[in-house]
Amino acid sequence: MKMPKAILLAAVLSLGATEAPAADKLKVAVAQRGQWDTAITELGLRAGIFAKRGLEIETLYTQGGPEAHQAVISGSMDVACGGGIESAIGAFARGAPLHIVGSAMIGSPDTYWFVPANSPIRSLNDASGKTISFSQNGSSSHTALLALLEQYKVDAKPVATGGHPQTLTMTMTGQIDIGRGAAPNGLDLVEEGKIRVIARGSEIKSRADQSVRVCVANRAVIERGDLIARFMQGYRDTLDWMYSDPAAMKIYQEFSSVPQTLMAKIRDEYFPKSTLWPDQIRGLDLILADALKNKFIQKPLTPEQTKDVIRIPPPIK
Repeated sequence: MKMPKAILLAAVLSLGATEAPAADKLKVAVAQRGQWDTAITELGLRAGIFAKRGLEIETLYTQGGPEAHQAVISGSMDVACGGGIESAIGAFARGAPLHIVGSAMIGSPDTYWFVPANSPIRSLNDASGKTISFSQNGSSSHTALLALLEQYKVDAKPVATGGHPQTLTMTMTGQIDIGRGAAPNGLDLVEEGKIRVIARGSEIKSRADQSVRVCVANRAVIERGDLIARFMQGYRDTLDWMYSDPAAMKIYQEFSSVPQTLMAKIRDEYFPKSTLWPDQIRGLDLILADALKNKFIQKPLTPEQTKDVIRIPPPIK
């Protein structure tokens, strides 16, 4: 008995639909949940942008870049975004199977240091002998703080305080003298007069044109065809959307609980789009010199290592 042509065609179309290729899974560790720059993966996921590149994203949030990098080194995560570049270079130099696949932040325009409104500390000139915050050893905030103290010749005492909520609590309760924040976290408290900003990362001259945070990937994942190339293109696509579509602000508010009116007000001051674009590692020679000075690496990288540590995939259509 012959099957009618219409039924046969429907059966073929149905079979084709069920055999559509499944999305490739990619596990991404992200440092410091809720910041605008570290929300790129989350917003791209929620907007369906990575799905258009055939990717299913699973995210893990950490309190700092070194923790995210360790997850990639162990193989429990495939990619990490938002960690400090010196930490990544140090891990690579020690033989870790990770490579830099994109720049995540140039300079430190988002970072600031603050005190409670009633603190006697008015500026970094008053910070000698005082405790001052960074997130984790090897993080971008760690290297930013070292550069800031060196620039102003201030003998303050750096202390690792973890993520933003606990840092704020430690600062407001006097456990640490000077806290560290990153926009948009805490800026509502600045407007309310509860805390005062005494220094900003944008003041650090040596880092103004350097990549300070990066995306890294496990070597084995890089070698799995075009998986990382599709992820980084989705990352670019998401950035373009975040700076062109007002809907991005709404989704960011839903994710972070930061009012979209506040983010719209501060975005271009604290996060110029050009500082987040991933295609080039800026100031590499100075970065490598700082990594050696700050003992993230024990000896200079060879020319071969310097070339191999960075594997940024070119844009794809």
